[in-house]
Amino acid sequence: MKALFIGRFQPFHIGHLFVIQRLSTQYEELIIGIGSSQYHDTVENPFSYEERKQMICSSLDAVGITAYHVVAIPDIHDPLRWAAHVQKIIPTFDVVIANNLFTRKLFSQKGFTVKGTAYFDRKRYSGKEIRRRMIENEPWTDLVPPAVVKIIRQIQGVERVKKLSTFNPFTM
Repeated sequence: MKALFIGRFQPFHIGHLFVIQRLSTQYEELIIGIGSSQYHDTVENPFSYEERKQMICSSLDAVGITAYHVVAIPDIHDPLRWAAHVQKIIPTFDVVIANNLFTRKLFSQKGFTVKGTAYFDRKRYSGKEIRRRMIENEPWTDLVPPAVVKIIRQIQGVERVKKLSTFNPFTM
């Protein structure tokens, strides 16, 4: 069976890794869909698709997970057509795994088997919380896999998040 795990991964964190580790024992193949793939350099989406893909692949390689592939899922800003849009990009999957309640509802309404990811503390392990900590100079590296720390440092991601937050400090 194939599972589609959808997220924005801004950034990829330990909660995501934990979910994928668990899913890798339950499904033959994982399709990791990077949502809003066309967006980057904003407070909500500071990292590009390629950067997020690198974070995911490096983290999964480090723990020996190989039965997966990463797919870009651009946002079309049309909720009623979004599940069909994803199905055009990824034609075959058996179950959808997503944190976002709206995403789960959209796929459920189209008849897909949908499961949440209640496997981790979503308040602690959240892209929004990690970005907030970066902006506030609070510890954040314990919330992401070591490979992600390395990538964020290489691309000067903390500095990017801080700079973007000065343009819109009310959204993270």
